[in-house]
Amino acid sequence: MDTEFLYRCFAGTTGEVVNVGLPNHKVTGKSIGYGFIEFISRDAAERALQTYNKTLVPGLVPPRRFKLRWAMKQTIRESTESIFVGDLADDVTDRMLLKTFRDHGYSSAVSAAVSTDRSTGRSRGYGFVRFSDHDQMLLAIESMNGVECSSRPMRIGPTGGN
Repeated sequence: MDTEFLYRCFAGTTGEVVNVGLPNHKVTGKSIGYGFIEFISRDAAERALQTYNKTLVPGLVPPRRFKLRWAMKQTIRESTESIFVGDLADDVTDRMLLKTFRDHGYSSAVSAAVSTDRSTGRSRGYGFVRFSDHDQMLLAIESMNGVECSSRPMRIGPTGGN
């Protein structure tokens, strides 16, 4: 997979790709497994995310799925801490998980990621929520344990880095 391949995948349908970047390993020169796609507007990026996330990447053997997320500014990424969220129902998405925390007053929840099986795209039943405020993160560990997301109560705990 190279930048031209990704450009064709996304620009061919949306026509709104500005730039594609695939970082390579500094020593081997091989792809490190992720990339960045810049779109002409936030709306174009949202359409691509909704259209392609967790769909099969064309032509890959063995089959793999696109795993798309919003890019975060480095300053946000460096100042965030995450919590573990387990016992998630199969239908829980990144967006749904983040919304659950924000709906319960955790405005410092900046992102959520539900872990999925690479080959099937199905949820593994757990994920992580990142916070920009340490105190809110600690409060969420205590108060969100047992709160329902979709159809099941969540199991909340710290990650190894907290």
